[in-house]
Amino acid sequence: MRALNKLILVLATIFATTFILVKFTGVISVEKIEHWLTVAKSVDVFYLALIIVLLLFADLFIAMPTLTVMILSGYFLGPVYGAITAITGVMLAGITGYILSYFYGEKLEKLVINDPQQRLALRYQFDQYGILMIIFSRAMPILPEITACLSGMTKMPFIRFITAWSISSVPYAIIATYAGSISSLNNPKPAIITGIVLTTLCWATWFIVQRLSKHKKASIWR
Repeated sequence: MRALNKLILVLATIFATTFILVKFTGVISVEKIEHWLTVAKSVDVFYLALIIVLLLFADLFIAMPTLTVMILSGYFLGPVYGAITAITGVMLAGITGYILSYFYGEKLEKLVINDPQQRLALRYQFDQYGILMIIFSRAMPILPEITACLSGMTKMPFIRFITAWSISSVPYAIIATYAGSISSLNNPKPAIITGIVLTTLCWATWFIVQRLSKHKKASIWR
């Protein structure tokens, strides 16, 4: 797993750097996002939906508070249109990350991992664990973008990637936007509880899967 972990660490550093830059420069914040959406709603609901899609798509390049944007999507657009808008944004981000990495990611892969044998081992490892990594990637803010890029780099079949990405993203977006739709400035409790539950559930499930995987390996070697 050393080669895979090394590449994940490099990608995580890249995405974390954008998060730090955004955080400390104050270019994008939750308050600013909420203000932009409020102004857009007063102009035209189409612009509101477009901004939400662009924000979620931009998460591929600049670390965004994805869960917060989804909740705000439900708050401003309602559960149905909010979910459709949020799903459109995250699907575009995932597909774009996969395609860009499929065609251009090999250069970064070779730069990080020089040994061809280790690169082969990396692809084998991601082939084994990649689906689960994608499905439970919403446990961490940066992990979804990392798994999308790794899927393209390792040439995972697109149908496998998009299936796992949909399983990960669609229910997550529906739950988050619904929570936003039943929340308000005076009663933000549904959104707060949903955010905590979604993150905890993803973490707990991923932890259980890892434990079962290690137990299975140990059984095989006995």
